[in-house]
Amino acid sequence: MSEIPRTDTIVAIASAAGRGGVGVVRISGVDAARIGGRIAGLLPPARHAALRDFRDASGTTIDSGLVLHFPAPNSFTGEHVVELQGHGSPVALDLLVRAACALGARPARAGEFSERAFLNGRLDLAQAEAIADLIEASTVEAARAAQRSLEGELSKRVHALAEQLIELRMYVEGALDFSDEDVDWLADQALVKKLQTVQQDLAQLLMQAEQGRRLRDGFTVALTGRPNVGKSTLLNRLAGAEVAIVTDIAGTTRDVLRENLNLRGLPVTLVDTAGLRESGDAIEREGMRRARVALAQAELALFVVDARERLTAEDRRLIAELPSGLPVLIVHNKIDLAPAAAPAAAGELCLSAANGDGIDALITELHRRAGLQSGETSLFSARTRHVDALQTANVRLAAAAERLLRSGALPELAAEELKDALVALGEITGEFSSEDLLGRIFANFCIGK
Repeated sequence: MSEIPRTDTIVAIASAAGRGGVGVVRISGVDAARIGGRIAGLLPPARHAALRDFRDASGTTIDSGLVLHFPAPNSFTGEHVVELQGHGSPVALDLLVRAACALGARPARAGEFSERAFLNGRLDLAQAEAIADLIEASTVEAARAAQRSLEGELSKRVHALAEQLIELRMYVEGALDFSDEDVDWLADQALVKKLQTVQQDLAQLLMQAEQGRRLRDGFTVALTGRPNVGKSTLLNRLAGAEVAIVTDIAGTTRDVLRENLNLRGLPVTLVDTAGLRESGDAIEREGMRRARVALAQAELALFVVDARERLTAEDRRLIAELPSGLPVLIVHNKIDLAPAAAPAAAGELCLSAANGDGIDALITELHRRAGLQSGETSLFSARTRHVDALQTANVRLAAAAERLLRSGALPELAAEELKDALVALGEITGEFSSEDLLGRIFANFCIGK
């Protein structure tokens, strides 16, 4: 990624609320004040709002609204920023952007405002990513977690771990400097305690990051089982709407249905698949092929059985044919029609999709399977790359501990492992990031953010 030119000024629609709402055009860069002044006239004092008419380069009035000026470095991007807050008309907002470009600005790339905030030290990389996560949050819980990351919760935890690793590395390298003395620095119990503390703290952060990733990315669950066991009825019950056709005719579901749900704050993509059975119907066979593709992409399979029949030999055969490594939760449906049925085996659930009995227990179990603790209120948002970096740091730290604590320790190699663990942590906040990585991250942001 090339350096931002010092004379480069960017403009974009930061938000467009539509008819009756407020739309915002943001200008950032060394010429922001000049360009904003040409459009809005005299700029108000820093961080004060003033009502102005907005005009293009020819003096034609485009709109009227509020103008605010944020001189560098006290702005979101760390550069001079002018915001024009007008009516939410897409046409008027587009004309404002065109006017700014005619006066020397250029259209911003996706995520370029947040990218500049990162490059100018206003945000670290994890905080910048949290902006996009907040915008895209699909549940209240996900939005709150993203806000905590934007406020720096993940970053503070990462920096604290990095400080602990630096102390360990200094201790190990100090032992190397005094290796010719009779004192065995590496046998000190203080080192053992430090290693254990860092490993515990890293494991805790990794667990919470995985929970934060789940809140951001959601949980993909596939409904499967023999035809006519109530999979579509269960989908409708969880969705709270008639999204799937339900009949008594086996094989009604012919294609894969996907529904994005909010189950008590957990974003879930629930996939209803065609019933699995031998069939001569070409359309049904294609539905079952698509069902198996969906199962291969799922993180959990809800295998639904008829509570009146319990787990049949055919059910067991179909479960054995599910993708290897796919967790399976067996759900006994239609308990309203089988009041005398024996209780389900341990780890299985009984419910009635028709009347809702047992649905709360199912949602609680989905939270548990997703790794979310009941009543958790301090989660922060995280991404797969954050989890991967923490896992790498965890592996490197374990390797360093193994080298330090075994007989015939090799402190030189342990010091390298600790350095690699630090680099992995630095990738989360952007202290060690390649240009390609930054390009991929910010390219997924909205224009104007």
